[in-house]
Amino acid sequence: MQQQALLFSTRSSEGLAQKIADHYGEKLGNLKIVDFSDGEFQPAFEQSVRGARVFLIGSTFQPSDNLMELLLMCDAAKRASADKITAVIPYFGYARQDRKDAPRVPIGAKLVAKMLTAAGATRVMTMDLHADQIQGFFEIPVDHLYASTIFIDYIKSLNLDNLTIASPDMGGAKRANNYSKHLNADIVICHKERKVANQVENMLLIGDVEGKNVILLDDMIDTAGTLAKASELIMAKGAKSVRAVATHAVLSGSAYERIENSPMVEVVVTDSIPLKNNSVSKIKVLSCAPLFADVMHMVHDRKSISSKFII
Repeated sequence: MQQQALLFSTRSSEGLAQKIADHYGEKLGNLKIVDFSDGEFQPAFEQSVRGARVFLIGSTFQPSDNLMELLLMCDAAKRASADKITAVIPYFGYARQDRKDAPRVPIGAKLVAKMLTAAGATRVMTMDLHADQIQGFFEIPVDHLYASTIFIDYIKSLNLDNLTIASPDMGGAKRANNYSKHLNADIVICHKERKVANQVENMLLIGDVEGKNVILLDDMIDTAGTLAKASELIMAKGAKSVRAVATHAVLSGSAYERIENSPMVEVVVTDSIPLKNNSVSKIKVLSCAPLFADVMHMVHDRKSISSKFII
């Protein structure tokens, strides 16, 4: 007898979760969340999850209540005797805290991994982690998906001549190199220097972009300061056009204004995080729902998911 698969969503990711459920072919499960006057909240499943494979869908962007809600849902599913609990986290928050890069600081990504496991998650499914090694912070299986399966087809559909892939920093060079191989494109790298977080002090371009159509690649856009500065530098070096492709649209602070005022033709992101401002004409959203729904089916049916890994 086939084990039942049940899908539930945190409140912050209901839009994406509904798309995933539609592609999966199941309705979202019934979940009630009670808010208390002091700010606490309590999720409760309004249907039995006993013996089922439960998919709990929720990106853990700020505020931290989004993470806490997912943790409480994991705990509730565990205590309700769910057989398998998969935390589907399109955007994995705190991923930038993946190492101790200064004295007396935490490794936040490791802490979140431990909390998810302690709460009852038996598997994690996520996309484009800020650092691949975060998978090693877990003692449970991690399905690390890549948005390249979404973006590469879109980039090809643009039919750009003299295509060049650019990394906005040295850390993204591997990602840019992988894309350039699949797209048969040249690669350039921006080298940035920071004195404080979220503020680029200086930037240099390594490579030639004159007359090229350039696509900047990144795993996330936070304040958009790096992308805006990189796009200005690339255009100043004689590029024909510049676009940005990034998986997670964190978009904090003045990010929307920076994107709108930048020389970028468009900024392509996924819906792993819902946009707070839909009026910026340059932002194009591609859905990651079909990718997650397909992989969830494969996991539930105990099939290999290697076909979903382009890079």
